Amino acid sequence: MNFRIFKYKNVNSTNDIAIKLIKKNNIKIGMVVSEKQKRGRGQRGKKWISYKGNLFVSIFYSLEKMKYSVKELTKINAKLIIKLLAIYYKKNIKLKLPNDILINKKKICGILQENIQKNEVNYLIVGVGLNLIKNPKIKDYQTTNLYDLTKKKINVKKISFNLKCIYENFFRSQKVY
Repeated sequence: MNFRIFKYKNVNSTNDIAIKLIKKNNIKIGMVVSEKQKRGRGQRGKKWISYKGNLFVSIFYSLEKMKYSVKELTKINAKLIIKLLAIYYKKNIKLKLPNDILINKKKICGILQENIQKNEVNYLIVGVGLNLIKNPKIKDYQTTNLYDLTKKKINVKKISFNLKCIYENFFRSQKVY
């Protein structure tokens, strides 16, 4: 499996970079990580507030050999992110369908899935914004971050590596790569 990580200092959106990588290269699977996003986005055109020090990542992969539907993958991707969070914090992690992950009823993570096609092959891009050290203040919606919950600073490189390993294990178990 050739699961590559593409690292950037500053991007408009990690999903946008993933789309460009798929369209311009012959890469079936990969992960884009950026220290900062200028135009992160959420569901239905909402803006994702991106504070430096949080995790901004997009995992992308071909659906060519995948035995799950995109709808099923939505839940699977959320479970994989919850598995990542459980390494650092064990209590009260829940999925609020379709794309928010909550801890103690407060949003800590958002997921944005996008589909694209290249040469008749469908790809899924899973954008993840995870509040590691700072969370936005959103009217009528409580948010949190891992630092406030654990009182430990989470290293972005380490959590990115953990996420890569979780996805590699998933792909191996599915025998798709």
